Amino acid sequence: MKYLKQFFIILAVSFAGEVLKYIISLPIPASIYGLVIMLFLLGTKILSLECVRETGLFLVEIMPVMFIPAAVGLMDAWGELKPMLLSFSVITLFVTVLVMVCGGHAAQFIIRHDRRKEAKKESDKEKVQ
Repeated sequence: MKYLKQFFIILAVSFAGEVLKYIISLPIPASIYGLVIMLFLLGTKILSLECVRETGLFLVEIMPVMFIPAAVGLMDAWGELKPMLLSFSVITLFVTVLVMVCGGHAAQFIIRHDRRKEAKKESDKEKVQ
């Protein structure tokens, strides 16, 4: 029953993203609206992480299975994709490196920010003593 409740919460947030896309009508996918809504709910503690943790982990674990139909579809369209293979390969390589670099810089920024925050807390504690 717990998993059904958690899945319903995730589904409700996804539905809210669909509704928001219909209302706002920007060229942004409804799933992005849903992710932003979920981030807002979790960040403001309106929704605790424990309310969706197990089902969210399950959905992330089975995510690779969801790519199988897309891969089969690509195999069916091999004739149309073959002339563009070099372009796709170069773009994929470039974007992969770009994402890795941006992700690394973002992680380093967050780690440095957390270290500065902890160092400031320690210095404030030392001043009090």
